[in-house]
Amino acid sequence: MAASSSTDSNLLWYLEKLNNKEFQSVKEHLIQAPLEFELPEIPWLQLRKAQREDLDKILTTNYEAHITWNMMFSIFQKINRQDLCEKIDARRNRNKEAHKVLVSKKPLLQWKEGIYPKANDEFYNSIAPGLLHVFDMIFDPRNNLSSDNFNMFLMGERATGKTVLIKTAMILWLRGDMWKDTFSYVVHLTSHEINQMARSSFVELLSKDWPDSQAPVADILSDSRKLLFVLEDLDNIKFTLNMDESALCSDSRNQVPVLVLLVSLLKRKMAPGSSFLISARPGHQDAMDVLLKETDFSIILNFSDEIRQAYFSSFFKDSRRATIAFKFIHENEILVDLCSVPILCWVVCTTLNQQMHEADDVRLEFQTSTDIYSHFLTNALTSEAGVVAGQHRLVLLERLCWLALEGLMQDVLDFSDQDLRSVGLTEADVSVLQTTNILMQSSNCEDHRTFVHLHVQEFCAAIAIMRPLVQTVLPSTFKEKERRAEYNDLSPIMACVFGLLNKKTRDILETSFDCPLLSGMHRRYFLEQMEYLGANPRVMEHHMPLFYCLFENQEEEFVKQIMGFFVEATVLIRENKDLMVSSYCLKRCHPLQKLRLCVQDIFEKKNCIFLPLCSQMRSLDHWRDFCSLLYTKKNLRELEICNSKLDSTSERILCKALRHPSCQLRTLKLTYFPADTRFEDLFKAVVHSQNLTHLSLTCMPASGRVFPLLREVLANPMCNVQHLSLMKCDLKISTCEEISLLLTNSKNLKKLTLSNNPLSNEGMKILCDALLHPGCALESLVLFLCCLTESSCNSVGRVAMLSRTLKHLDVSVNYLQNHGALVLILSLMVPSCHLEELELSGCFFTINICRDIATAIITNKRLKSLELGSNNIGDAGVELLCDALEHPTCILENLGLEECMLTNACCETLASVLINNKTLKKLNLLGNDFGEEGIVQLLRGLGHPDCILKAIGLQTSDVGPETLELLRTISEKNTELIFMDQSWAMKEGRKLDEKIATAATYPSSLCWQLQHQQQQQQQQQQH
Repeated sequence: MAASSSTDSNLLWYLEKLNNKEFQSVKEHLIQAPLEFELPEIPWLQLRKAQREDLDKILTTNYEAHITWNMMFSIFQKINRQDLCEKIDARRNRNKEAHKVLVSKKPLLQWKEGIYPKANDEFYNSIAPGLLHVFDMIFDPRNNLSSDNFNMFLMGERATGKTVLIKTAMILWLRGDMWKDTFSYVVHLTSHEINQMARSSFVELLSKDWPDSQAPVADILSDSRKLLFVLEDLDNIKFTLNMDESALCSDSRNQVPVLVLLVSLLKRKMAPGSSFLISARPGHQDAMDVLLKETDFSIILNFSDEIRQAYFSSFFKDSRRATIAFKFIHENEILVDLCSVPILCWVVCTTLNQQMHEADDVRLEFQTSTDIYSHFLTNALTSEAGVVAGQHRLVLLERLCWLALEGLMQDVLDFSDQDLRSVGLTEADVSVLQTTNILMQSSNCEDHRTFVHLHVQEFCAAIAIMRPLVQTVLPSTFKEKERRAEYNDLSPIMACVFGLLNKKTRDILETSFDCPLLSGMHRRYFLEQMEYLGANPRVMEHHMPLFYCLFENQEEEFVKQIMGFFVEATVLIRENKDLMVSSYCLKRCHPLQKLRLCVQDIFEKKNCIFLPLCSQMRSLDHWRDFCSLLYTKKNLRELEICNSKLDSTSERILCKALRHPSCQLRTLKLTYFPADTRFEDLFKAVVHSQNLTHLSLTCMPASGRVFPLLREVLANPMCNVQHLSLMKCDLKISTCEEISLLLTNSKNLKKLTLSNNPLSNEGMKILCDALLHPGCALESLVLFLCCLTESSCNSVGRVAMLSRTLKHLDVSVNYLQNHGALVLILSLMVPSCHLEELELSGCFFTINICRDIATAIITNKRLKSLELGSNNIGDAGVELLCDALEHPTCILENLGLEECMLTNACCETLASVLINNKTLKKLNLLGNDFGEEGIVQLLRGLGHPDCILKAIGLQTSDVGPETLELLRTISEKNTELIFMDQSWAMKEGRKLDEKIATAATYPSSLCWQLQHQQQQQQQQQQH
């Protein structure tokens, strides 16, 4: 099919139609025309001498084709050659129609019948017009809803209908029923196409579907406002879109890396004024952040309550059954979430309908997604369509489940015929699985099959894990994978495994298929692993994957047993179901002491015009139930709210729980909040929370209105807060005045932590004046990593000498050097000094002041703890300190000497201290190179009957067997002696926690260990 005739697309032909006077006029217009089009000028001398062939070459060389034709069209109008303009218009119209013919032949628009169940197709046809009307309305310039360079994002999870909606919209455009006067050209791109490209020009991209790759680019780009790009599956593109503007390309003829080309189009460096319709799955916020502008729109495809109810009515036909089923689903957020995806809604309805034939009450049968999938799979394979001989039914189930597991483990979601045969599935088996809607034709790969939904595949994979099956390598494993095929989150599989540990759910499969599942081994394994996770809470970034597993199990005693291992939990809330499952698990966690909470999205107002209309009332009901944990968990002492977004109603519910008389919280931490957060209600709750003694604001810029609120709270006689922490709040000199007012007006404030703030020397002078104010009752001041130098030590030293209340001072990791540290040490020798604990770790001092430190240890009658870690003290410095430690007037109970450049040369002296000192209870020597000989000397000191030490930090990991035996003997002899493994840098409050990750998964290592353990057991059975 020719795009146009050879004449009307040839500029020279048009120039030859001009007489000499007209041609001269064209050249004169070309002096000014480039300026009007914001283009580089053509030198007049070159224009004046140019003949028609020369001018054709000059224009073609200097400007892109569409710019040249637009400029010449304008000039032809000015010289009254309307006939030539009409010729160009006629060509442009022909090319528009030719483009539509090409688009109509694209595989995208070739409908495949029977891919989804008939009920889904019928329901889609009933709701699609409303969605398509939104599409048409938004892009129509007459409605003033869109702007130039407009992007519309079509967001939705897997199988929510994004591709079908795009297909329908394009078909309606082809028929002239949509975007009729809005778009002349629609260029369809998929992530698969883009991932296959290495380099391309914009011209080549536009020409990819045209005969001989010759597209009428000049006409396509003549008015880029009439150009729509449809980009499917943005989240599947294999590279990130964050690129420096200087690397982008604006010339449609230049061949560039495909990443540069795509970002240049998205940023409108090329085709300015064009529009994009972009589909993607949620969860790839990095790409959205790069592209989304305030003037763009997002449509989120999801079954809202209203649409879901309409689907139930359409499916069940019987209004009574539809009402019963719909009401039941809405009592369980897990099932509500399943029904937000059309194909899964069909699975749920099919399963409920089958159960209703047997009994009206479905409440006892379906509490979890595992219940739904168990019944769905059983009903499908035992129905008339799926009926096969009893023994083969089990074989078919095993082959299906092993296909599912191997597919996920090998990143294969679309299965070739070879893949199916590799696990033993015959053509007859595949026919049964397709007839029963367990497998379906793939919409991504021709002649491939896929599971009806990923969740069904995950459930089948869970069955495979609980059966002793043989491992298989799928042929498709060795093919190049796309980003979406990468399966990294094992959490859904593990949740189904937990669900199958429930006896009632397990019985459904075991009875129907005569296939015993290995539940006992898995139960023991999980108990062991959960005990490990409980002892190491930060192995998981948050505990939601585990909570989903336990919710699927629903066995009360088993859930309580596992939750009994956890004294702290990190919870990420983004949906109603997160609230429901976390409440379920935490109510059964009796030892819970610390709760770290991040609330995102669920209460946040979104700028989308078509939202999933989930009930706000349900969100608040679940939130109210969750907040009740704050006063029903009797052991809960600490709550951290991290990077959260609450609306006014949800914040009031939280505050009411904090004020409850039964709330036993001691610590409230607010971390990673934006600067404009309003804390009024929360701070008022702090006043009335009877047991709260520690308030922490961390990793948030302190705004001007926070300090007056804090001052009001801390000055309130009902407020019991004694420790205020303002870590990494970007506190500077300007805020030190505000902090000073806090210190002088808060009678109950005993401890102030200002770590990780650039206070500087000037800021410290302001604070120190407040610390000596009669109204200041502070007992502990932490200035860890506050950009202090020796210049600030005079002010701090004065406070140390003169304050009647200050007992603990931490200035670790500040560049004090010898002079600054010496000033503070000399303060200890003054009788008026009340300090009992001084921390100088990482302050860059040396042996030169160790004699003064020793003198302070001897003369100070109050000093009980001294932290000197990570300073270059050396063996000679420690010898001086040890002399002081053996002095009869020394009362020191704790000494930190981690990473102080010590060797075995000082171990004999240290061992003598261990034997002779009668007050030292804790000594940390981690991070020093004593060698085995030195460690033996220290161990002998520890083993001496006169040694009273209770805790020691000592590196013993690289010692020989004889030394290890000596260590074991000492540990057995002195059972109260603790061997510490943490240095001063790991003390509480030193290390800042990261934001709660939004994409945590069940630890993959546990799933692989489980599989390995299962294979070992299988091999033992074979032997």
